[in-house]
Amino acid sequence: MSAPTLFNTTTPAAPTSVGPRPLVIGIDSSLTSLGIASPESADALRWNHEDKGHARIEWLRTEVLDRSKRADLVVIEGPSYGSKMLPGQHETAGMWWIITHDLWRKGIPYAVASPHSRTIYATGHAFPAKDHPKTKRARIAKGMVHTFVVETLSIWCEGTGKYDASDAATLAAMGMDWLGYPLAELPKQQRRALDGVHWPTQTVAVAR
Repeated sequence: MSAPTLFNTTTPAAPTSVGPRPLVIGIDSSLTSLGIASPESADALRWNHEDKGHARIEWLRTEVLDRSKRADLVVIEGPSYGSKMLPGQHETAGMWWIITHDLWRKGIPYAVASPHSRTIYATGHAFPAKDHPKTKRARIAKGMVHTFVVETLSIWCEGTGKYDASDAATLAAMGMDWLGYPLAELPKQQRRALDGVHWPTQTVAVAR
């Protein structure tokens, strides 16, 4: 699979389809709390042992592959390119590449969505908490995405890691929408987020 054909940023959202629903997995990659979701459920994978090195990476890698192995499409959150490299992001980027490389090896199509695209899909705005104090904006925006997942998508996301799980659920919903199986009827203000996602040029579900 060559790089020029891996992603297509101009592919329009697919028309609403009928028939068996495809399986889309959403992933919010992280070493400390990895969000992973399907159209029905969401979870946050958290390593509860002292070893923060290869053992944690291998556990996360195995869990993600096991939960994604039957997916027709995976939507994974990519980096925010305007952000500065913070402590720990080097390792997080490594985890992202391990996951996407495993998907590539298994022939599982994946799409890459920016954090802004995910927030727009959930709230209609890239910065939905901009009118709040700067120190509280990120947390408030996360809460808005969580509310969208629980109230609009009807996916349960509570407990430790609920914001990571709800981020992943939003990504899964975006993939379902793009394939023509939206989980909820959303206005154009929110669905415009699909235009900024790097979608694969082919997916198993589309090829059927």
